[in-house]
Parts: sequence; C-alpha cells; structure tokens
Amino acid sequence: MIWFDLPRFFVLPFLFVLGCCIGSFLNVCIHRFPSKIRLWDQLRALNSHRSGCPRCSAAIQWRDNIPLLGWLMLRGKCRSCRKPISMRYPLVELLTGVLFVALYQVEMPANFWGNSTGYGLYTPNGPQTIPDLWAGPVWLHVRYALHIGMICCLIVATFIDLELKIIPDGCTDPMMLLALIVSAACGQTYIVPVWFQDASVVQTLRPVVPDWMRPLIFVWDCVPFAALHPHIHGLLVSLAGLIIGGGTVWLVRIAGFWVLKQEAMGKGDVYLMAMVGSVVGWQPVTAVFFLAPLLAIFAAMFAWITKRDREIPYGPWLSMATVLLLLSWPVFWPLAERVFDMGPFVPLMAVFMFVSLLASLQVIQLIKRLFGYSTEPPAPAADGGWSSADHLTYYNAEHPDDQTSQWPRPLWPGYRSGQGGANYYRWRFGDRN
Repeated sequence: MIWFDLPRFFVLPFLFVLGCCIGSFLNVCIHRFPSKIRLWDQLRALNSHRSGCPRCSAAIQWRDNIPLLGWLMLRGKCRSCRKPISMRYPLVELLTGVLFVALYQVEMPANFWGNSTGYGLYTPNGPQTIPDLWAGPVWLHVRYALHIGMICCLIVATFIDLELKIIPDGCTDPMMLLALIVSAACGQTYIVPVWFQDASVVQTLRPVVPDWMRPLIFVWDCVPFAALHPHIHGLLVSLAGLIIGGGTVWLVRIAGFWVLKQEAMGKGDVYLMAMVGSVVGWQPVTAVFFLAPLLAIFAAMFAWITKRDREIPYGPWLSMATVLLLLSWPVFWPLAERVFDMGPFVPLMAVFMFVSLLASLQVIQLIKRLFGYSTEPPAPAADGGWSSADHLTYYNAEHPDDQTSQWPRPLWPGYRSGQGGANYYRWRFGDRN
C-alpha cells in the first residue's frame, strides 16, 4: 500500500499530465459523438478510424497529437492544409488537467494514513463510518476515480451542448451504468448516505402536523444499515440519485409542457442529471438542480439582450454547478444540509414546490396576457428550424460521400484522395474500392 503515500509534488504533476492526455481523448468524443444517433454507434465511432484533420482528412502525426504542446507547435494550424485548428482542443485538454488536480486537492486529505475528519468531502455519517470494508485510503481513490469519470462526461456534454444544443447518449448512459456497478461493488463511493435527518426536527414538528400525516413522519438512522449492508446501501444511493436527478428535470419538462406548451428542458438534460445523481446521490444532485439556475440566469439575460434568444443550452450550467459543488463542498454543503436534515418533510416540500412552480408559471402567463404579450410558443422559422436532422445533414455535407444514394461502384483510389475523402471512405466501407 506504499504507493498511495507519494508526495504531492509528484502526484499533482502526474495527474495534470494524465488529465491533459485524457482531455485529448475527450476531444475525439466531442467531435465524433454528434455524428451518430444511437449509443452503440457513438461508442464504435471512437475506435473506428485514425484521427485526422476535419477539413483535409490528413492523418495527424504522433508528435502533433501531444496534448497542449502539439497545438502550440503547430501554432494552431493544420500541418497539411494550414487551416486553423479550433481553440477548443487545447482548452479541453487544459481544463481536464486542471480539474484532475483541483478535485484531487479537494477530495484527498494531506495525510493518507491519518484522520480525514473535516477534510474534503467529509460528512459525519459518510463512508468512513463503515469499518474494515476497504483498507486505508483505497475507497477514497475509488470515489475520486468515479468523480473524475463523471467530470469527463460533463466536459464532453458541455462542449457539444454549447455548439449543437444536444447531449448525446454516449456522454451519459455508460457513466450511469458504471456508477451503479462501482457503487454496489465498493459500497463506499457515496458522499452522504441514502437517508439522514435531524431527529429533533421531527420530534418538534410531528405534534403540529395533521393526524393523517403523522405516519409519514418517521425517524430512521441509516448509518447502521449502511455498515451492515454496505453494497446494498451503495446501490441504493446510486439508484436513488439516478431516479431523483433525472426525475426532477423530467417534472420541469412536464410543467413547461402543461403551462408553456413547449419544451422547458431537453431530454439530454434529464439523462445528464440522472448520470450526476447516480454518482453523487440524490441529496447533492438536488442541490445541483437549485444551484444551476443561479449560474445560468446571467447567460440567459445576455442571450436575450444580444440575440433576443429565449433558449440557452442548460447542460453546461448543470455541469458547472456539479463541479462547483464538489470543489466548494466544505462551504456549500453545510447550507444545503440544513434542508435535508428535515428528513420526511423534504418530499413534502418537493410536492409543495412543484405545485408552486405550476402556479407561478400560470401567474406569469396571466400577467403576460394582461399586458398584451403573446403566450403562444414562438413559431418555428420559415425553414422549419434547426432540428437534429439538420445537424446530421450539415455534418454529412462537411464530409461528402460521392456515392450517396447509389450502389457502391469501383473507382480509382486517386479520385477520392484528390478530394480528401480516401481515409473517410476506408473507415466507412473498408478496403474495397
């Protein structure tokens, strides 16, 4: 176990380099996921052909593929066609490397073999209460790896959503499945247990609630159950986070459809929050849901002022709120914990808030009618709007195939090479002419 006790001046640079390398792979995901519709096709596209310039299809040499340095040595231009290479590539690599280091600093105590109380993602009823399941700091590294996997998925989803306003399934579904498996296998990857409450709150409020509600007002200490059945508890934490994280956004979609007659949040946001919840649990993902609008409101105002656009991609703000919650856990969580300490009153508050949301939207619609504003959803553009099919059409136009809608016929290989499509054709159809 001595490899865990490495000094920080060695671990942090290694994590930064590793993060930059993984960021290079995330760029591949960002580039290839939107070109496919089905999950399996998105995953197969990652290993389908060698990376090349999106304009001239020239294969990227190994020295040009070095994270950060490759883009700098090329001065941001393709070696073959000299067309500019997007700043997104080094930005994703740098961001991934920085987050690898920042999250490690937050989650790992300075002394691996010492007491982690009060440090990082510590909570009084957290995983450290389970004795003799995973020795020493092993479970901390498993949880860190799971959180890093989630952050990588959030980075991919963020940059795709910013550009195309879609979140492919490849960004979310594999991580959801992995989180369920790892949470059940380890049993100590959660931050807070599946249920916790302040018993004094229940004892104070129970006498004043109606008689029909008193059976719902209960007290349950989950810590003994987590210690006795750690693997079942770990699965329950992940499963509850998945259901409540995705279900919360789904309810907002329903409210928007009922009142506004339009989609308030996309399906991609539902799967994104379900993925986050499967990793961090239902209480933290609920806190993320309420933190994200505070971050997104300024972007929405800017979009309205500059472009008169009432729609913004919401995935990036959900992702930013998740990362911010993890990095500022000792500051932010004590404020949110007071709400969840109310135990059985939390679901009752959720029902009240959903009804209040419906009522608020109805009041806003009524006020708009009184002042003469239209409450109908905006009409689509004359060309029908920019749909998912338009995204795929645009992508295929950028990667033309001379035999679209035709039976494959043999052609001289130099014909496609002259058009810069030889590598793409070999990837799609194999070695046949």
